[in-house]
Amino acid sequence: LCYAEFAARIPVSGSAYTYSYVAFGELIAWIIGWALILEYAIGNIVVAISWSGYFTNVLSAVGVYLPAWMVTDPKTAHDVYLQAVQSHADLSSLAWTLAPQIANFRLIFNLPAFLIVGFISILAYIGIKESKRSANAMVIVKLLVLLLVVVVGYFYINTDNYLPFFPNHFSGVLKGVSAVFYAYIGFDAISTTAEECQNPQRDLPRGMLYSLLICTVIYIITALVITGMVPYFKFEHVTDPLAFVFNYVGQEKLGKFISFSAVVAATSVLLVFQIGQPRIWMSMSRDGLLPKAFSKMHKKFKTPYIATIIAGAFVAIPSLFINIDIVTDLTSIGTLFAFVIVCAGVLTLAPALPEQRFKLPYINGRIILPILLFAFIGAFSERISQIINTKDWLFLIFLISTSIITIFTIKRKWSLIPILGLLCCMYLMIEIPVNCWKVFIVWMLMGLTIYFFYGYKKSKLNTLND
Repeated sequence: LCYAEFAARIPVSGSAYTYSYVAFGELIAWIIGWALILEYAIGNIVVAISWSGYFTNVLSAVGVYLPAWMVTDPKTAHDVYLQAVQSHADLSSLAWTLAPQIANFRLIFNLPAFLIVGFISILAYIGIKESKRSANAMVIVKLLVLLLVVVVGYFYINTDNYLPFFPNHFSGVLKGVSAVFYAYIGFDAISTTAEECQNPQRDLPRGMLYSLLICTVIYIITALVITGMVPYFKFEHVTDPLAFVFNYVGQEKLGKFISFSAVVAATSVLLVFQIGQPRIWMSMSRDGLLPKAFSKMHKKFKTPYIATIIAGAFVAIPSLFINIDIVTDLTSIGTLFAFVIVCAGVLTLAPALPEQRFKLPYINGRIILPILLFAFIGAFSERISQIINTKDWLFLIFLISTSIITIFTIKRKWSLIPILGLLCCMYLMIEIPVNCWKVFIVWMLMGLTIYFFYGYKKSKLNTLND
């Protein structure tokens, strides 16, 4: 809803970067833009690796087998090798064993992931119209595949797999939400194409809300079905879960068909993110925060072609070597950080104009928010009592921040919807592992260094002030 409010007021490419620029100024905008670069890159790396798993299944179904060291990453290959050694299994067919070596360095890389990112970058380079046709076709395939999984999978559900329903308790569910949050961030990419919309003030809010609602319903039903077919703990190290569940219940042919369909479906996700990322770079370049080359438009295709090429390389090269478990949480932290700023930014906006197509409903939070805070404290009383012993400092910071925000809400009568959005995203951020926070902080420090040594000096805002 907060994104839709901004999209209706500021129908310009750039997503959360542009919105934070309007609400908070250049420095915060740079921080968000830099976080979004991480979000889109890591998100596409995750999808590319998953795509590779399905693609490998498709090839094996038609009798084509790529070398094991050419379809995985070094960490996964090494972990599988260690597990095989411990269980005294055959090591002769493992990627770690078969990989060619150069000066004791094993050549292990995920070639399909690299190639699909290259292909998608070409589509993004060609232009929105061509990409839109491809994306629409792939989305239809994706919806049909998920419908097939739900309908057929329903007959293979074993209700015993649902017990215990909360094996890691409610806190485990919240940690899982933080990990898979990136699956729902496609609506963010919609706002990056504002300048290609015919009527962005009408179409962007509708597109965001409708797509998010539809995807949420589909994902919930799909998750219920596949976890009913296969125990949840069997999904560890699985990159092709939809095919895996049918192979598990003995429907290998259907699993192979789903692998083929999933290859097409996952391609649409890659395309959306690979279209969105260069346009964020373009917006930052227009403001002088990045080199002018990133905002150069192709004379024929009318796309930010240099930004598209570099963004493609920025995703393709890491996808060769990186492990999917390492990057999943990183996707969520950058996204959640951007969402926090967008929700906070709505609070700074002037009242909506009468002619504005979409208006965020105002609900006074001065009474409801304190009630929710006390309910939250009651629900998490055990965790709160153990903060010192468990050194749960992120949770302590969240409690203090929430209390301060509640006080300001009472005094200033802030709207409840953006406040709830802000607090929910903040909570999900504290559930992300500490190691991911370390990487994120290093990434942000790199970004601030670039800003102060280049962006601040070259920015159009600074030039105008001079």
